[in-house]
Order: sequence, then structure tokens, then C-alpha cells
Amino acid sequence: MGRLPATAHPLIRFSLGGGPMLGEIPVKPLTGRVAVMTGAFGDVGEASAEHLAGLGARVAVLDRSADRLDRLVSRIGRNGGTALAITVDVTDAAAVRSAAGRVAAELEDADLLINNTGVMLPVPSEEPVADRCKRQIDLNITGLTNVLGAFTPQLVRAAGERGVADLINASSIATRNGFPDFAVYSGTKTYVTRLSHHLRVELGTKNVRVSRLEQGVAETGPRCRVTGNGAFRWLRGSRKTMEWLTPQDVAETVGFIATLPPRATLQRITITPTRRPV
Repeated sequence: MGRLPATAHPLIRFSLGGGPMLGEIPVKPLTGRVAVMTGAFGDVGEASAEHLAGLGARVAVLDRSADRLDRLVSRIGRNGGTALAITVDVTDAAAVRSAAGRVAAELEDADLLINNTGVMLPVPSEEPVADRCKRQIDLNITGLTNVLGAFTPQLVRAAGERGVADLINASSIATRNGFPDFAVYSGTKTYVTRLSHHLRVELGTKNVRVSRLEQGVAETGPRCRVTGNGAFRWLRGSRKTMEWLTPQDVAETVGFIATLPPRATLQRITITPTRRPV
């Protein structure tokens, strides 16, 4: 089946022998699109990659854990999807450019980039832990920027050829709300927020839609390491007062953004637990 135009209706109506319409065959809305998911080693990244593949996209999953990526690709394949695993450290700019080359060569230019690269390591301000601070800055800022530098040319080319492309940057409600021990993490996500704002101005005229996804507290797997007493108490307390988001909640939000009509874009979308709306 060839690539569907970006404006294709998600249903194919059919009849037999020139008679009345007999039924409808659903067409997956992301059929023909090429998605890149960074930070795929983590519950939200994995759920999002599987969801996008289920919507019809061919998905490249990028992260440092080869074994976990291979298992993810196998699951997607068993469910009828197409996925490519690329083991890469996004803080290595040359390695990320090489990964982008593989995506273009094996799947085509990416027209959907979910910049999910990031790590959350709460650090008490009065007891700064240098390696934890540096790790957050290296991954959340430098790594994310490396990915943008490598894949943005593909998004622009794809938008020119196919009518639309999407860049979704993972931000956080921590950019607008205070939480104990999250100052460094919040600072890195504020960078993502302001970067997204300016990229939207630069890329919107080229039919590249730029959205930032601000996420509240969720089950995020191995990427969160809580050591600060303040952060630990807050998270433990929140468990008693609210039901946290699930990775699937976030994944379905990513899919919603990507399946909007080409004329429409969500500049910012915030998803939080119902009992913690800010």
C-alpha cells in the first residue's frame, strides 16, 4: 500500500459489483508516516512507540539499551507494525547524525519526531550532586538539541514532499510549578519550552508543526531516580491523594497530536492526573 496523502480520510468505503456500499475498511491514520522516538528506554517511550506503530507509522526507536530496544521492536512486529532499533547515546552528536542517516536510508525521512530524551534526577539545592546535575543538563538539553540538529532537516524535507511534519518535544509541568528538589530538572525543561516556542516560529512556515507536551506525574520507569528527601516525601504523598498517569495516557496524547488535520496544530498540551490539575 502506498503512502496516503496527509489529508486522506481514515476510512475506505467500498462496494462489490457496482451495487450499494457494503461496508467500511478502517485505514490507520499514520499509515505512510515515519516516526522517530527518542528516549524509548522507558515506559512512556515504549508505550508511545507501540501506539504510533499501531496507528500505522513506521517507527525508529532510539536509546542506549540495545536489549530493551530489541524487545520493543519484536513486540511491535508481532502486532503487525514496523520498527527499527538504533542504539545511540544522544549526547554524542556524531552518533545521532549517523542514526538520522540510518532512518532516512532504511525507512525514509522522518516526518514525526518525538523528542522524548530526558532524565529526572531530583537534587536538593542545599546539597547539590554534581554528577546528577550534569547528567540532567547533558541529556535534557545537549542530547535533545543534538537530536533536533540531526533530524530537523528531514522534517523540513518531508513536510515539503508530504504536506506536513510534526516535532513533539517532551516538557513538564515543572516549568510552571514548584516542586521540592526539582530546580535543575525544571531548568532543563524550561529550556525545552522556550526552544519549542522559537522553533514553532521558524518551522511553522515550512509546514513543520511544533508542539510541546507538558506532562504531570506519571509512571515513568527507570529514568527517575529519587534521592532527595523533599522529592521523595512529595511523590510518596501524591500516591495517597491521586492516581498517577499511565504511560498509555501519554502515548495516546502523542497520537492525538500527530493525527490532527494538517491545517491544525497544538502549540502546547498539558496532561496531568485529574486530582492534580496544576
